[in-house]
Amino acid sequence: MPVYKDPRPSRSEKPWFFKVNYQDSFGNNRQKKSKNFATKKEAQDAERIFLVTSTNKVEDNNMTFQDLYNEFRAHNDKEMRPTTIYGYKNKEKYIECFYKVKVKNFNIMHFMEWKNDIDSKSLSLRTKNDIYKFLKSILNFGVKWHGFNFIDVYNKMTKFTDPTARRKEMSYYTYEDFKKFISYAQDLKTKVTFEILYYCGLRKGELKALTWKDIYFDKRILSINKQLTQLNNKGKFEFSDTKTKDSKRIVPITKSLLNDLKELYEYDKKTYANFNDDFFVCSDCRPIADSTLYLYRSRMADKAGLKRIRIHDFRHSCASLLINNGANVTLVAKYLGHTKIEETLNTYSHMFSTALDSVVSVIDSLEDD
Repeated sequence: MPVYKDPRPSRSEKPWFFKVNYQDSFGNNRQKKSKNFATKKEAQDAERIFLVTSTNKVEDNNMTFQDLYNEFRAHNDKEMRPTTIYGYKNKEKYIECFYKVKVKNFNIMHFMEWKNDIDSKSLSLRTKNDIYKFLKSILNFGVKWHGFNFIDVYNKMTKFTDPTARRKEMSYYTYEDFKKFISYAQDLKTKVTFEILYYCGLRKGELKALTWKDIYFDKRILSINKQLTQLNNKGKFEFSDTKTKDSKRIVPITKSLLNDLKELYEYDKKTYANFNDDFFVCSDCRPIADSTLYLYRSRMADKAGLKRIRIHDFRHSCASLLINNGANVTLVAKYLGHTKIEETLNTYSHMFSTALDSVVSVIDSLEDD
């Protein structure tokens, strides 16, 4: 069925919509007019998903992979984060080869041919395995909601591997490195941005989402209760929940950072006529751009004569600072917002090993006495 374009686009930034007549599961004739979409393709995709999931169901025996995928998306989109939906849309092209395959006929030969094709593409190992997990999520949905049995295929499916790939080394700044690095901040806002990364161990999305209403000066804490994502390069952004439930946390603020935050807050109030506590700490009424973070990081590291570390490595630097100054694993896990202590141990086991060596040295010195 065709989709339509609003003849008065000035009334809507998203002019495309679909309108269909259909019969519901009780045999009642109904009409559905969708919300508006930015492109014709988005409207067509939404119409297809609606027809698959809201009209007479496709019998399991005739269900194609595309039918299953449409139902998977319709079932999950309302519960998924915008970033997850965005990621799914980017991965769709890698599973289109399955669309005409009847789900009941899906077998290991389909998978192996697909895997060889994906393996031949210029994609990182991580991206390939993200696509692999995407495929398994769709299959698992078929098992749960339609009772398909993929056990014979599952037993032979394997993730992508690269024997020649080297694990990226974890980089971090010592306290002395960081003091040298931060001395080259070009202004107070840049200084505060990297102090928050280093002393508080925030993820990049958590940092970008931080607003002044999340800073409690009287209690010397900041509240991490959301993250920010930018889905494209056009400046559009949106807030979403933190990575996990345990990522929502309260982090204490050091004295030096507290003083800098107070000074920056007063400066922003005087600088921006429309200032309010919804302004971003590290920017203004718009979140700081990734490119700005990378640019400042590179300039400061180069001037300080230090290696350039990733923005996420400032989080590792915070962990190193805590561990090397005697913090236990439970405290580090809570400080960084890890769901399980095992995650902290697995990530920073080498650092805890070093800390434990120093403890053994103390015991050895006692025994020598």
